[in-house]
Amino acid sequence: MELRKLIEQTVAGMGFELVELEMSTRGRLLRVFIDQPEGIGVEDCAVVSNQLTRVFEVENVDYDRLEVSSPGLDRPLTKLAHFVRFVGEVVLLKTRVPVGNQRNFKGVLSRVEGEQVVLNTESGEHSFGFEDIERARLVPKV
Repeated sequence: MELRKLIEQTVAGMGFELVELEMSTRGRLLRVFIDQPEGIGVEDCAVVSNQLTRVFEVENVDYDRLEVSSPGLDRPLTKLAHFVRFVGEVVLLKTRVPVGNQRNFKGVLSRVEGEQVVLNTESGEHSFGFEDIERARLVPKV
């Protein structure tokens, strides 16, 4: 089974969502970012880490170090459902290809219409296809 799917199934079965998975080039370091509506605490990370360690043992996943963490205040938005959940928040967004000679946008996430993410920026409203977004993050409130 693909590693991402294995981790996603494991954490989902525990009531968490896999937000992001980072792997070093040789897969020696695995960073797993989890979330849930109530937020993530240190105890949650420890419980998930212990469970993943057991699952990796059974599935013969070869790695040196596992880190389990919350996504942080500048949480990445990696799924369309994340954009829906955070409507009204300020987002930094980078597109795969330039839109009017620009790839980086900052604005309020106003809505999601089907597969289109709509952002209100200083220069007006912009709509992006989800598949055209390279990466996006929440901007922490100060």
